[in-house]
Amino acid sequence: MIDLHLHTTASDGRLAPVELVERVAAAGITTMSVTDHDTVSGLTPVRRIAAEFSIEFVDGIEITAVHEGRDIHMLGYFFDPADRSLAEFLAQQRANRIERVKEIASRLATLGVPVSVDVLLARAAQRPGASVGRPVIARALWKAGHVSSMQEAFDRYLAAGQAAFVPRTGSSPEEVIGVIHRAGGLASMAHPGVTNQPLLMTALVECGLDAVEVYHSDHTPEVRQELAAFAAERHLLATGGSDFHGDDGRDRPLGGVTLPEAEFARLRDAAAQRAPASGS
Repeated sequence: MIDLHLHTTASDGRLAPVELVERVAAAGITTMSVTDHDTVSGLTPVRRIAAEFSIEFVDGIEITAVHEGRDIHMLGYFFDPADRSLAEFLAQQRANRIERVKEIASRLATLGVPVSVDVLLARAAQRPGASVGRPVIARALWKAGHVSSMQEAFDRYLAAGQAAFVPRTGSSPEEVIGVIHRAGGLASMAHPGVTNQPLLMTALVECGLDAVEVYHSDHTPEVRQELAAFAAERHLLATGGSDFHGDDGRDRPLGGVTLPEAEFARLRDAAAQRAPASGS
């Protein structure tokens, strides 16, 4: 089984690298990728541990872009994690995340539901390259007893339109595709059935989009079929995985959604044909 969408504690996952790989192995997954948000810091430890379990590992990342005020997540695969231009870009992404977290915390304090953002950021600082975002604040709200679940934290405070929501600023999806390509990788649009931006998805094809995430835990069979047809019509590759973050209450079990072997073979072949990264 192949799962190319997994998260660790380097971003908003609940499991450390060794814990994630142990769970992946127990689920019978033989090929995996870690796609932490705006960071590659989890790749080296997972790659090493995956090798001990004879699991094939693919370098991955999930980069947050912004389109018309909305988050659009772009997946990168088979790139060079040490690429200098990528490292500089991600450092700015993480700096933007920190400023956003501080502003959200300020709004929560005004609303009478304070969380200690300094503690959150200090913990992240202990993990060089780690990325912080709204899920970390949601967990802090839950642990402080302000809400009964992380989902309630989003529903009441953190989701778009709620009082503590702070719009994101950042690069466009087109720019993110360029960043991934310069690092020698393949760019895929993450869970397009969730973001539901068909016009954007079509436009990104013209900008060099390599793939779309057809297989995802939040995609219904009908959406999966529509995305597979879209990819076939436009000669795009397909990516896929569970988007597993750990036992966080979401129905995204390991092994529940996987990428077919034939699709992975096409993805790997396309990566092998791509020119070496130029930004290293």
